[in-house]
Amino acid sequence: MSAKRPVDEALARLHAVQDQLNACTFIDDRAVTRALRREHLPLGGMPIALKDLIDQEGLPTTCGSGFLREPAASTAAVVTRLNQAGAVVVARTGLHEFAYGFSSENHWFGPVRNPWDTSTSPGGSSGGSAVAVAAGLVPAAVGTDTGGSVRVPAAMTGVFGLKVTHGRIPTHGVFPLAPSLDTVGPLARDVATLDRVYRAMAGLRDAVTPRALAGARIGVPSAWGRFPDVEADVEQAVVAAGAELASMGAELVPLDDPRLAPWGMINQLAGAEAAQVHRQFRAQQRPYGPDVAARLDAAERVTPGEYVDAHRWRSTLVESFAAAFGQVSLLLTPGVAARRKRIGDDLIAGQLFRPVLSWFSALVNHAGVPALVMPLAAEPDPRPDVPPPSLQLIAPWWQEDLLLGVAAHLEARGVVGFRPPPIFLG
Repeated sequence: MSAKRPVDEALARLHAVQDQLNACTFIDDRAVTRALRREHLPLGGMPIALKDLIDQEGLPTTCGSGFLREPAASTAAVVTRLNQAGAVVVARTGLHEFAYGFSSENHWFGPVRNPWDTSTSPGGSSGGSAVAVAAGLVPAAVGTDTGGSVRVPAAMTGVFGLKVTHGRIPTHGVFPLAPSLDTVGPLARDVATLDRVYRAMAGLRDAVTPRALAGARIGVPSAWGRFPDVEADVEQAVVAAGAELASMGAELVPLDDPRLAPWGMINQLAGAEAAQVHRQFRAQQRPYGPDVAARLDAAERVTPGEYVDAHRWRSTLVESFAAAFGQVSLLLTPGVAARRKRIGDDLIAGQLFRPVLSWFSALVNHAGVPALVMPLAAEPDPRPDVPPPSLQLIAPWWQEDLLLGVAAHLEARGVVGFRPPPIFLG
């Protein structure tokens, strides 16, 4: 089959539901002309959507903002790698303004809408990328993850999302949020596609090999489990998944290190870096949406002393992760604590939505380790308008292959897997 056909079909699907889902800031109808030149490359002309804070020469990188509209002068390193591997970028996807939030409810472009229920958020900040994959508009998409911005929307839309080791994939040409935490990662509906796109982005070759779990030790951090607002069915599903892992020969190991606990000094470290990124724009009194402006106001109040203390805290956190991985090969948590965030409502079950959605993800970025969120296939009583619960596996630094290999094994065994949402055009 010619590579032109999948690109044509992806463009048609993107246009068909843009008004419903608002997944894109730009749909590139010229992408068809690039497809035939790439059909013999490894990705074979695969249509891909790209988060709109990653540069493509000649196209505006809006960052979901109210003022950035100039065309990019060059193409981001990760996009160059995808192009060289045969991917065809067909759209730029919506996001939380400047990636500084977890809802993708954008003041300037309008909210990105979840294909499970369009009155709900897909999470953020890579909400448009997750929606484009979950709704079957493209096989894979690219997001960024600074505190969970790939994994949270993956969990909120029922797809696979990979957060890589900090530094694994180049961020040159990606607008920063907090540079010492920023990563770029793929989203897809199955492990094989996720792996192929990840390898193109990371400049790697050989496909991952499934990894059986016999003899594996998997840590369960008790400190993360103390979050009071995990949905009961999420907790039950993750416990059931843990039992399935044990039935495959894995040993679940409780980890009681109190240092492996949110929140620590996450806000001080990320906030200080975000404030520095935006200092010039703020001095120029550029317009920001109310929620991001409020977060930057708080970020600017972080003192130099607090920033130094936050780095000391992070050093201790990294030591704690290293100690944990001296005992186990993987860590296991839910992907998110709750799966429904109503658009326009800042509360989930009476709690501010940001910590509810990022509780299990943000600490991973500060440790710098890779993590993978996967939709659980088995659900006792699936609701038609709610994504399945998700599982997060966290691996030691540079062990993305371990995560993907275990995920491939779990997918083959029916433990994890994609279930189409009500709006699905694939």
